[in-house]
Parts: sequence; structure tokens; C-alpha cells
Amino acid sequence: LPPVSCSLPPPPVSLTRKVGAEFIGTFILIFAGTATAIVNQKTQGSETLIGLAASTGLAVMIVILSTGHISGAHLNPAVTIAFAALKHFPRKHVPVYIGAQVMASLCAAFGLKGVFHPMMGGGVTVPSGGFGQAFALEFIISFNLMFVVTAVATDTRAVGELAGIAVGATVMLNILIAGPITGASMNPVRTLGPAIAANNYKAIWVYFTAPILGALCGAGTYTAVKLPEEDGEKPSTVRSFRR
Repeated sequence: LPPVSCSLPPPPVSLTRKVGAEFIGTFILIFAGTATAIVNQKTQGSETLIGLAASTGLAVMIVILSTGHISGAHLNPAVTIAFAALKHFPRKHVPVYIGAQVMASLCAAFGLKGVFHPMMGGGVTVPSGGFGQAFALEFIISFNLMFVVTAVATDTRAVGELAGIAVGATVMLNILIAGPITGASMNPVRTLGPAIAANNYKAIWVYFTAPILGALCGAGTYTAVKLPEEDGEKPSTVRSFRR
């Protein structure tokens, strides 16, 4: 006789719970990444670039592992927009997800301003070189990030349950590549909240446009090159990113 499966699908999650988890996850990410940059400035670089990369990468990893099954742990408007564009996420939910991400960024940034004022400037992502160079780097690292995110979200033959580790490691690598030049934002709300709190809007358009364009290209590229289901093992279900 063929085996009988008694497994049940996961219960549906309300939009309110999803948005709440998205707010909390984004808050943790922005708070951790920005706080580390501020402390690094305050202590004359004692955190080092490796410390900055590790802090943000670990924050991404723990948030995905803790909230991915609830909200999908987008944490980033560029991720939300890219998934919606490729029909991996309901377009009607895009405004509320981005709203939660923006509010979380503002809350984290102004919380940090209250704690670290007047050192808030250290947490703002601004280019140290030309705008063209900054745009190119932000586009490329956002492409890298979304290529990996799309792999672990839409084709679990890639890493399956290790999604959080894979994405966190990608964030760390991207910060090591672009951190000294652009701050390695990869995320419009990583830039928005601290920019408003510090009243520093230098090249903010770079951080709004390049990550979104890079994410769209990264998601589209992985979708184009991934193996059709019949060419490999049938992927298992993973709930992160696509809630």
C-alpha cells in the first residue's frame, strides 16, 4: 500500500499578525545595524568592518528564523516589491508591509537618537565616493541579496531550512564589499529612518532606487535560471519570505 500522510497544512496567519511580525523584525534589523555603526563611530572604529557586517548579518538571520514563518520576514521594501512583481507575494499587501517597514525604521532611528544623541550621524548611510559608484555598488549588492532570497524562498532545493543562515551570510558579504563606500544599505528603510532622525539626506535617491532595481533584477535572474521542478527533486514547502 502507498504511504499515507497525515500532516496538516499550517494554520492561516492573519494580516494583522503578519504586519506586526514584519514591524518587529524590521525594527530589530534597523536598530541592530544602525546601533553598531553608531557605536563604531563613538569608539573610533573599534567595532571594525567585520563587526559591522557580523552584527547586521546575525540580525537578519535571527529575525528570519524567528518571524519568517509568520510574516515572511521581508524586512525591506525592495524585497516586498520584487516578490510582488514576480507574483510570489499578494500585491494588495504591499502597501501595509511597506508601511510597517517604514514605521519600524522611524521608531528604531528615533529610539537610537534618544540614546546616542548627538552621535546619530554615524548610523546614516551616505556615499564616501561618487554617486555613480554608490549607485552601482548598491545595485550589485541588492542583486546579490535578492538572488539568494529568491533561491531560498522559491526553490528549497537550494538550502531549504537554512534560509536564515544563507541570507544572513549574504548580507555580511555585501557589507564587507560595499560598507566602506556606501554603508551597504541594500534597503530603502535602512537609509530612510536614520536619515530623517539625523536630518541628513545626502544621495538618498541612490538608496531608494538602486536597491529596488537590483532586487527586481536579482529576483528575475534567479527565476530565469532555476531548474524546472521536473529536472530535480520536488522542493519542500518553506514558509519564510512568501507569506
